[in-house]
Amino acid sequence: MSVPLWLFITCLAVVGVKTLRPPMWLVIVLLVGGYLLADSLLAPLLNPFVK
Repeated sequence: MSVPLWLFITCLAVVGVKTLRPPMWLVIVLLVGGYLLADSLLAPLLNPFVK
């Protein structure tokens, strides 16, 4: 069975939020920060570490 990566990450995120119960502001800050960092000038420098 082949599962898409986005589905796997979504399931991990849901389980992580339900088990660890981080504050919602922290979840939002991490999502927005990751989105902004991916579109910044630092993205090419971080790319080798992500892959």
